[in-house]
Amino acid sequence: MTGLFLKSLLGALAVLLIALLSRTKSFYIAGLVPLFPTFALIAHFIVGSERGTDDLRATALFGLWSLIPYAVYLLAVYWLSVRLSLTLTLVSATLAWLAAAAVLLLLWARLNPPLA
Repeated sequence: MTGLFLKSLLGALAVLLIALLSRTKSFYIAGLVPLFPTFALIAHFIVGSERGTDDLRATALFGLWSLIPYAVYLLAVYWLSVRLSLTLTLVSATLAWLAAAAVLLLLWARLNPPLA
């Protein structure tokens, strides 16, 4: 239970930091905060301690490929932000992320069959 509380505290601190940074003249730094590997550290610790090095490496490799859906999201926000309202931009970009993530998952499952 303590671990769960600490994880939620990390998330709350990230949101607070984003909110504070967005009010400064260096507001763009708020876009870097979500990329701090908070959840990746947790995932890598759990996979590495419970499954071993090979699965940790596969998780890290998949993490690299998962940057593609994030890039699709950011490109959609960049392109749509001058064409649509904020809400439509974010909804559309999220749908683009979901589509790219689905393609990634399908390709990963086909190209990397489970080992066990």
